[in-house]
Amino acid sequence: MSQTCCSQSKEKVASHSSTCCTTEVREMASQTSETNTCCGDDGPGDPEDEPEGCCSSSSANVVTAAQGEKKVYRIQGMDCPSCAMTIEKGVNALGSIIEAKVSYGTAKLQVVGMDQSAFDGAEQTVRKLGFEIEMSEQNRNMRTYIVEGMDCGSCAQSVENHLNKLPQVKHADVSFSTGKMKVEHDNSVEDIISEVSKIGYHASVADGVGTNTGKKPKSEYQNIIITGALIAVGFIGSYAGLPQMMSTILYAIAIVISGYKPVKSAYYAIRSGSLDMNVLMSAAVIGAALIGEWFEGATVVWLFALGIALQNQSIERTRKSIRNLMDLTPSEAWVKAGSELVQKPVSDITVGEITIIKPGDRVPLDGEVVKGETSINQAPITGESMPVDKVEGDTVYAGTINEHGSIEVRVTKLVQDTTISKIIHMVEEAQEQRAPTQAFIDKFASIYTPIVFAAALAVIVLPPLFGAGSWGEWVYKGLALLVVACPCALVISTPVAIVSAIGNAAKNGVLIKGGTFLEKAAQIKVIAFDKTGTLTEGRPQVTEVQAYKNTEEELLSIAYTLEDYSTHPIGRTIVDYAKEQNIQVKTGERFSNIVGKGVQATIAGQIYYAGNQKLFAEAGISLSGHEEALGDIQSQGKTVVIVGTQEGVIGIIAVSDTIRKTTSQALKDLRHAGVDQVVMLTGDNRGTAKRIAAEANVNRYFAELMPEDKVNAIRQLQAEGHKVAMVGDGINDAPALALSDIGIAMGGAGTDTAMETADIVLMADNLEKLPHTMKLSRKALSIIKQNIWFSLIVKAIALVFIFPGWLTLWMAVLSDTGAAIIVILNALRLLNVKE
Repeated sequence: MSQTCCSQSKEKVASHSSTCCTTEVREMASQTSETNTCCGDDGPGDPEDEPEGCCSSSSANVVTAAQGEKKVYRIQGMDCPSCAMTIEKGVNALGSIIEAKVSYGTAKLQVVGMDQSAFDGAEQTVRKLGFEIEMSEQNRNMRTYIVEGMDCGSCAQSVENHLNKLPQVKHADVSFSTGKMKVEHDNSVEDIISEVSKIGYHASVADGVGTNTGKKPKSEYQNIIITGALIAVGFIGSYAGLPQMMSTILYAIAIVISGYKPVKSAYYAIRSGSLDMNVLMSAAVIGAALIGEWFEGATVVWLFALGIALQNQSIERTRKSIRNLMDLTPSEAWVKAGSELVQKPVSDITVGEITIIKPGDRVPLDGEVVKGETSINQAPITGESMPVDKVEGDTVYAGTINEHGSIEVRVTKLVQDTTISKIIHMVEEAQEQRAPTQAFIDKFASIYTPIVFAAALAVIVLPPLFGAGSWGEWVYKGLALLVVACPCALVISTPVAIVSAIGNAAKNGVLIKGGTFLEKAAQIKVIAFDKTGTLTEGRPQVTEVQAYKNTEEELLSIAYTLEDYSTHPIGRTIVDYAKEQNIQVKTGERFSNIVGKGVQATIAGQIYYAGNQKLFAEAGISLSGHEEALGDIQSQGKTVVIVGTQEGVIGIIAVSDTIRKTTSQALKDLRHAGVDQVVMLTGDNRGTAKRIAAEANVNRYFAELMPEDKVNAIRQLQAEGHKVAMVGDGINDAPALALSDIGIAMGGAGTDTAMETADIVLMADNLEKLPHTMKLSRKALSIIKQNIWFSLIVKAIALVFIFPGWLTLWMAVLSDTGAAIIVILNALRLLNVKE
């Protein structure tokens, strides 16, 4: 057995704990695999992307055709496709397993077994191979909820800590960025919603595709208006002869109305061991009341409530920018039932059914056109502005718009497996991942808040004890310091910007797999492109026809006849070109393929040849007088097909791969977006590489490369001090994609593998979206830096102003919530970045 591990790919896997290359695993793998070449293939398929039948992914536990049960697991520690293959073969070797499939891209293991012992054996085998395994959400009592009202990471942490302390909850995970909560629990949904409401937030069950099925909470602004009115009456009344006691009562009522929720949340946060902003604000308000500063306390709680409401409204805009994508798909579709049409919910439609899509309607499910022709607006998936023509056999995607003709489409994927559903899922997963900057800020905040909290207590207690002032004076300053201890604006500065940028990219047909890759993309100075299929069309085309003894039409007719029986790609290219020119084929006989040289056939009693120079040399046909023309064409990197008879050459046809129409402009736009070098990697000869590089505006190229040479080219660029991105198809260029700082795959809408393996995916099969992606990432990083510096400066000024007595409590709250709102609004600008 041979196994080569790709250490460089470890940076692109969530867990790095694999022992793939240890002796123990190699020995165990040898029992199940003859040959294992890391990164040589894309690994086994995704368990969720299977043909219809016994292993349909429509259910977590289904009875298969073989009467087996299916379970899906998550695997941690795989650092290359070889690991996935080793696990798959090891589990399949167990006698009680009907089928096991592993996807390296999604880190999932699907097992179909006869009984529980089969699954126990599978888990044991995976652990023996040195990997971690856990049951996936779909096989556990795991539910997803949408939580409203969270306006910073500490709020999410409080909810998470509270739920994890409940005996009926096995595990809870709350994401502030997406506003989603995943809970594995034994009690009812109502119990979970009730527990969340205790902390002051509103939870409702997500319907599985990202939308909210619960009722909306009542408006937060109702209490804010009432509280503001009470404070205004009390304040004005104090100057209009209203008794002081009456003003104080009005302030107290205002504190109770707007302070009830944060105090309640603070109680549960303290019980769960969290020190969030509700605790700090509640302490400040209660302390202000105790020292007789009722107006200050009421103003603080009102400003806090108003700030939170505005923050929630702004943050929800970023979250809804992704959830609204699911509104693109209709909830019902017309389905053919014999000779009749019936309307069915898309969730009830199965694979193989025929849907009817009329002009102007949205495609309900992914499928294949079986009847009719039309143009489809695929902007929701690929970001392409121009409609794409669709004929029988073409694929259409859920959420896209049928522009013209009525079509019949055979459903190929269930509602939860459609491309747009996967996009939603992958984008939300990306938003939940913390970028390096965000992780650092969160760690900083976790240290900063307790320190400042302790400092506030010291300020309250120590100076009065040593006679440095009155208790009231220092308690007030300590309360102001408590408010300043809340790092809301700082903590929120990064995730909102990342969520906004990833959402913008998704709506423009680009998947960015997380904040880490968004930040890395902003630092990219060199982008290396695989030539074939990336910069070029990936298929040869006729670029030049030279006829010497006949017309071009006659030459093409003869070439068409000769190549019609050929299976060589260049021969097929000539045939296709002749058909496009409406050239008529002649009658030929005695066809013969001459391997590596060309073809010959008899037409009208005369032998004709089509091929390379070797063919004509062996046939004894002179090329005298044509050497210069042949040399000129070959110097341009084109392939020459010579057509002739024993009497001499009658014409030359040049064939070459051509660059995409959008390539040249896209590469120019990349330079405008801040990319210093655009590099081409190709296995073609230097002549071809030079020609393509000139046409595509590439300023550097590496030619005559084997796959391993592409890796060396990436290493060379990195050794020169550059941050390098590699653009390819996500499969053939796997080693180079793995080694690069960012791997970018093209055409994700057509291949699940590209969607799963790359760091960034261009859903359309073109480069037009890449400049926008680089521009967006740089803009995002710039805004993140702006937000961080702004938050730190505001916080520093507030801290300095406390001790001279210049910072009042209401000013402290305004500096905190005001800064948070400004930071959010600044981040929201990323939603509006245009191409």
